[in-house]
Amino acid sequence: MISSVITPVLWLVIFGGGLGLSISAATGFNYTQFLLPGIIAQTLLFTAIFLGISVIWDRQFGFMKEILVAPISRVSIFAGKMFGVGTAAFIQGLIVIALGFIIGVPLSLYAISLAIPIMIIVTIGLTCIGLVIASVMTSLESFGTIVTFVNMPMFFLSGALFPVTNLPSWIKWAFYINPLTYGVDALRGVMISSWHTILPLEYDILIICAFDVAMVIIGTYLFSKRQ
Repeated sequence: MISSVITPVLWLVIFGGGLGLSISAATGFNYTQFLLPGIIAQTLLFTAIFLGISVIWDRQFGFMKEILVAPISRVSIFAGKMFGVGTAAFIQGLIVIALGFIIGVPLSLYAISLAIPIMIIVTIGLTCIGLVIASVMTSLESFGTIVTFVNMPMFFLSGALFPVTNLPSWIKWAFYINPLTYGVDALRGVMISSWHTILPLEYDILIICAFDVAMVIIGTYLFSKRQ
């Protein structure tokens, strides 16, 4: 728990404070307020995908074999893993919201009540990414390499650190094909009252839900094929 808190603190306090003055003019908001939804998304991303490593651990220690031969469907196994990992990631996201309160980010209970459902649907898709990667990896080393390769581009190409609307058109496409972009955008839309989202909020949520459905289908298919 302590280690999971340190990284968001570094981003919010040190990174936010260091770049806050230079970026606030571009965003029109206090930069720490702007950054908080992005750091929540980062926490969900890194935790949800990395905890997919539990599948590899279970396989190496023989626990996965016992689960696979049990009289339950592979869909149930995948759903159990998804909800277990997703819950852990979601709790860490809530901790980041609490950190936002502590450092003085203006948040209302209404904004948080709207952000929580968005965090849940974002976490589902991200968790499935980690489980999909783990289901096709055979070693911890390979998993770590691929996760880093997936995590960092998704984070930096999500608009978590700077506004997407101010980017040149030749690179915007990379942000628009990233599903995390719409999660960050939706969180800002409900947590910053005057924030103008890239798309209408309901479209952001629709894209996230479509991504979730696609990842759940892929994940359950791969688990159903495991021997």
